[in-house]
Amino acid sequence: MSILQEPINSGFTAASTTSDVIRGIDLTGKIAIVTGGYSGLGLETVRTFAQAGAKVVVPARDVERARKSIAEVAAGIEVRPLNLTDPASIDSFADDFLASGLPLHILVNSAGIMAVDELTRDARGNELQFSTNHLGHFQLVARLWPAMRRAQGARVVSVSSAGHRFSPVMFDDINFERRAYDPWLAYGQSKTANVLFATALDARGKGHGIRAFSLHPGGIVGTGLTRHLSVETLQAHGALDDKGEPILDPSRDLKTPAQGAATQVWCATSPQLDGKGGVFCLDSDIAPQLPPNTPWSIARHTTSARLSGVEAYAVDRGAAERLWFISETMTGVRLGA
Repeated sequence: MSILQEPINSGFTAASTTSDVIRGIDLTGKIAIVTGGYSGLGLETVRTFAQAGAKVVVPARDVERARKSIAEVAAGIEVRPLNLTDPASIDSFADDFLASGLPLHILVNSAGIMAVDELTRDARGNELQFSTNHLGHFQLVARLWPAMRRAQGARVVSVSSAGHRFSPVMFDDINFERRAYDPWLAYGQSKTANVLFATALDARGKGHGIRAFSLHPGGIVGTGLTRHLSVETLQAHGALDDKGEPILDPSRDLKTPAQGAATQVWCATSPQLDGKGGVFCLDSDIAPQLPPNTPWSIARHTTSARLSGVEAYAVDRGAAERLWFISETMTGVRLGA
């Protein structure tokens, strides 16, 4: 069992909200970037940061749509163009931010896609879920590294999922070139990659005051992440009632956006995590490592399965280092270079 993956009894629960975890925390003078910050959990995170006093930048593929969405919940948020599957777009965003000379105190990698039903590749030939959920964020972090070092104390938060339990990273065939494509296995390995990335990143950053975390937010319907899933599928998995309305029950991991975003806000801001890093979190606390062969509480591929911890393969340091090397090779980018 990992000695790092031990709950700290934070005092929060599955029902805790962003308002609960940010209470008493002043982010005045802090600068935050939130990918996916114009919808779902990202938008709730942006709202919470802004209300706590932070200057927030939201990267977006659709800048006008992002501005309209954000204007409904917070004022003064800056939106800049970014496509996580386009290396040139990532470099342009990072170059513009670095040219400002500003420090970066918080980076929340909240953008993501889930269960794309057909095998789709980015321009470099990489499977789309792995490209969007992991490689794009890997390149973004590497390119923004100087700004985080400039902050003299920063946190990088990667939004993973209980879905990391669907699959480890299949290093011998990440891009489904020799095995049949399965949307859930592809999603699972991309979410495992988020956890491994935080592990490896924290090892590199802690000497510079940069700590990294990953997390499972909960099952939240209506964020856009479930757009590839039918109403019938969501009903079968217990996420929607017979009228198609979301079922809310934090004890079964079925949360509101404010409850779902609480853990990423906690990871990004809580003094309870000072001096810590490289851990997977759940319900605004550090999650325990699961014993080998722990079964799902209910059927595989469900959005409402209650997660009680993190798989050992997702926090394995050897696998984290292997992923780091492969990610450098796949992106052609090195930390801070």
